[in-house]
Amino acid sequence: MTIAEKSGTVNELWPLLRVTDIERSIAFYRDQLGFDVVGDAKSDGRIFWCRLKRDSASVMLQQAEAEDGPAEGRGRGVGFFFVCNDADAVYDELTGRGLKLKPPTTAYYGMRQVFVPEPDGYKICFESPCAKG
Repeated sequence: MTIAEKSGTVNELWPLLRVTDIERSIAFYRDQLGFDVVGDAKSDGRIFWCRLKRDSASVMLQQAEAEDGPAEGRGRGVGFFFVCNDADAVYDELTGRGLKLKPPTTAYYGMRQVFVPEPDGYKICFESPCAKG
C-alpha cells in the first residue's frame, strides 16, 4: 500500500518565499513571469502575504521580517523548476516582457531549460522535456 492510499492524495505544493520587498516581488512574478495574484493578506492596508498562480503552479510570498534573519543568502540552495510544455516558448514570452535572459539550454538529463534571475536570489527554471526524435 502506498502512502497516498493510506493518507490521501497530495494535489499541489505552494512554497512560501520570504522576500525583502513584497511589492517588488509581486510585480516580478505578475508582470514578468505571468503569474496572477489569487489571494492576499494585508495589515494597515499593506500586503504582507500573497499567493500567485500560473496554470497549476503556485508560489506564496511573505514580506520578510527581522526575525526571519538576514536577507543575504536567503535563496541560496533553493531552486524551483516549473515544468512546462515548451521552455523555448516560455523564453520567448519572458523576453517579450522585457526580461534579459540567456537562451534555453538542454540539460544532460534531457530537459530544455531557461533560468530566470529572481529578486531575492531563489533559483527559478522553466523546463520542458526535449522532443524525442
